[in-house]
Amino acid sequence: MKTLRTQVGIVGAGPAGLMLSHLLHLAGVESIVIEDRSRKYIEERIRAGVLEQGTVDLMKETGVGGRLSREGLPHHGFNISFSGQRHRIDMMGLTGKCITVYAQHEVIKDLVHARVDAGGQILFEVGNVTLRDVDSASPVICFEKDGEPCEIVCDFIGGCDGFHGVCRSSIPAEALALYERVYPYAWLGILAEAAPSSEELVYTYHDRGFALFSMRSPQVTRLYLQCRRDEDLAEWPDDRIWDEILLRSRTSDGWAPNRGPILQKGITDMRSFVVEPMQYGRLFLAGDAAHIVPPTGAKGMNLAIADVAVLSRAIAAFYRGKGEGLLRSYSQTCLRRVWNVQRFSWWMTSMLHRSEADNPFDHRRQIAELDYVTSSHAAMTSLAENYAGLPLD
Repeated sequence: MKTLRTQVGIVGAGPAGLMLSHLLHLAGVESIVIEDRSRKYIEERIRAGVLEQGTVDLMKETGVGGRLSREGLPHHGFNISFSGQRHRIDMMGLTGKCITVYAQHEVIKDLVHARVDAGGQILFEVGNVTLRDVDSASPVICFEKDGEPCEIVCDFIGGCDGFHGVCRSSIPAEALALYERVYPYAWLGILAEAAPSSEELVYTYHDRGFALFSMRSPQVTRLYLQCRRDEDLAEWPDDRIWDEILLRSRTSDGWAPNRGPILQKGITDMRSFVVEPMQYGRLFLAGDAAHIVPPTGAKGMNLAIADVAVLSRAIAAFYRGKGEGLLRSYSQTCLRRVWNVQRFSWWMTSMLHRSEADNPFDHRRQIAELDYVTSSHAAMTSLAENYAGLPLD
């Protein structure tokens, strides 16, 4: 058995785990990150990437925002389209904030590079991860690396291993309360080799279902369609996808997404999930291990970054001799923001999607809500404030 010792053991090298390790390093706290996938996999797995103003500011302030500043695509507003008309929400004008399109795997590349350059330990391709003694003063992470059993003895564990990871399941079920909502629809998403036809995102409410126009770069467009949860991708050849995208998205002024070869397609499930509390003993959950939001509000990665910003400050305060007060309040602090973001993501989702149970009343009600949101200064300000991002804590 190979035994390693560190101050904070982190399970998961996603945005939450890597940012936690980075922030702790800047505070003079040692950590070791373990990850069951390879470095190549996590750096190449293409995921959505809309960064709130607070996330962008944190990356720049902590020295990992150089490439983001050069390659990210700042958006000062976004569009809501319905009844064939686009309506622009001026985030910058309403709140002084904006969002930046910068893919999640690019964030991961920047964080991995920063940790490696700083001599940080990231152990990739580990297996059989389990946790032991999480309610003690010396919790242990057990795993296998290259066929050899290993353990990390630490003071704290950052549970950043996602919805299906082992960290949340290591907490006794009776110690947790789970809150969940599964939506009756999903997203069919594609990456297309086509120059974006709009400089800003377009959220579309249509009789046939929701559609979203986004982008990943000046050469690649990201598009989504509302579909059934049990949708079979085999029933969606490229021509059918494009026909449906253009049918839902085209506006009366002639705007539509540019068409091009489809590089990738997949189905994204839609759910809301929260676990309370986000801590047990010396184990602290962050990111998708603690909560899932539907992608409509583009909040998943931003919530993860907000969690670890709070957690890193609490751990740093502990090692500076300021006690465990911030650690004890970690869950309460994070959950206030989590539930505000859950409310916003649910609202955006319910406003923009058609349900199989929809009736003419629901349809007209949604149109009225969209009309109000895009014409009332107060409503647009509230939407812009939430979309650009609430304070990190």
